[in-house]
Amino acid sequence: MMLLGDTYPMNITVIIIGSLILALVGAFFGLLYRGIDRKLAAHMQARVGPPIRQPFRDVPKLLMKENIIPEGAVSWLFNAAPFLCLVSSVLLLLYIPVFGQKALLDGFGDAILILYLLIIPSLALVVGGFSSSSPYATIGAQREMVIMMSYEFPLAMVIVAIAWRISQVTGANPFMLSTVAEYPIWSLVGPMGVLGSLILLFTIITVTPGEVSKVPFDIAEAETEIAGGILVEYSGRNLGLFYLADVIKAFAMVSLIVALFFPYNLSPLIGIEASASAFVVDALFFLLKVFVVMFFSITLMRTAMARFKISQASRTYIVSMTLVGLIGLILIWVDLMV
Repeated sequence: MMLLGDTYPMNITVIIIGSLILALVGAFFGLLYRGIDRKLAAHMQARVGPPIRQPFRDVPKLLMKENIIPEGAVSWLFNAAPFLCLVSSVLLLLYIPVFGQKALLDGFGDAILILYLLIIPSLALVVGGFSSSSPYATIGAQREMVIMMSYEFPLAMVIVAIAWRISQVTGANPFMLSTVAEYPIWSLVGPMGVLGSLILLFTIITVTPGEVSKVPFDIAEAETEIAGGILVEYSGRNLGLFYLADVIKAFAMVSLIVALFFPYNLSPLIGIEASASAFVVDALFFLLKVFVVMFFSITLMRTAMARFKISQASRTYIVSMTLVGLIGLILIWVDLMV
């Protein structure tokens, strides 16, 4: 009993401090990748674009500006939505392995929990839109709900397909990301399974712009149609919190793709033993993987494609990507049977 009593406060302290560090690190790299994303997209469109450090300027400026609550808004919901969005986005990082290490709360939640947590920031946006009393925000909130219901099924199918294949080789919880790291999908499948895994990877890459509200699936915030949609009435600190939540969620979502499909560390391959050097190598390798996935899932898509209509976006996810994900699952199943 004394041992439990001595270690429990220490564990809580580690979790609290680790959560704060992850929040700061996630915000920093989220803003950094957002700056890189904007710069790359600009060059791909033959523009100069803003400097990479621009997001680091935007957030402090927003946090210092006046916070305006529109007349007729449900003020407590209007102010609570940005905090809920930010907290839930940070919470994602506690369950996703980052920098080549196990998740801070590894063993306390799995990929199914992450699926639920991914919904909360979108729900916070919807609540903020409905509580603002703006007709533009209301339309944006309705669109966000449609998109959210559309992309959840193909995303869940990808996770279930990987977990099902892992469950054939181990009795450990196949939804735990630490189990996924121990049994990478590419090492479990043959030629047909590799093709199925590539299809699942394509599915989740296509889901990512909808999950983080980027072109061509940013219909809920279409400036040219509904003047900014959900965020049209937000300003100052509240808008800054939504901005931070957005970059952290994007970083977490791309990190999830890395954890599901590329859970490899570089240090064992080059013979570096567990040490500070190994941590640095693995962390840099993780950041490189995140950058590559971010480029293909966010930057390239939003540069190469125009915004979809809400009907097109919903049909793409509910019909097209669900069928594509199902084909990937069937190929993995056939590979196992053969």
